[in-house]
Amino acid sequence: MSSARKTPVEKPIIQLRITLDDVLPAVWRRLLVPGDLRLSDLHAVFQVAMGWTDSHLHSFSIGNKVFGAQYEDHPKEELDEKSVTLVEALGDLRRFHYAYDFGDGWQHEIVIENQSRSTVALKFAVCLDGQRACPPEDCGGPWGYAHLLDVLSNPDHEEFDDMTEWIGDYFDPELCDLAEINVVLQRFG
Repeated sequence: MSSARKTPVEKPIIQLRITLDDVLPAVWRRLLVPGDLRLSDLHAVFQVAMGWTDSHLHSFSIGNKVFGAQYEDHPKEELDEKSVTLVEALGDLRRFHYAYDFGDGWQHEIVIENQSRSTVALKFAVCLDGQRACPPEDCGGPWGYAHLLDVLSNPDHEEFDDMTEWIGDYFDPELCDLAEINVVLQRFG
């Protein structure tokens, strides 16, 4: 009887930074994700990490390919995001884009900061760092968000009462609660 030991299998781990385009000061998160995560699951991770509510359509632009959820009337060139892992989609690329809410036009740039392999599998994504709160859903894209911040910073603004009522008292544009993000990300494990 052979007592040969099995060689541990190394799994890919990717450190990436996702930054919301056209918003200043920058809204970003640094994540550690399993490289074998399907793009459909990466979408869910991005939603949690950034603070979106998954209320709108989305897509990934990786190289010259577009991946999405393939809802009715999806573009014919769109590939199924469930059919590919992050590592497979990336190949040698170090940068890609994620679009969310085509009406408001939120664009995110994702930069691959590090790729490694480990015999200790990463079971769920981890948010390592980040800055600022995600804009509220349906606030009108980067321009609408800039306007919202301008109004909220000036109690004498003619739209202050309406915007405060719409947004509620809970919104703090400076807040990035890593502990809360990571608690939710653990549910994907």
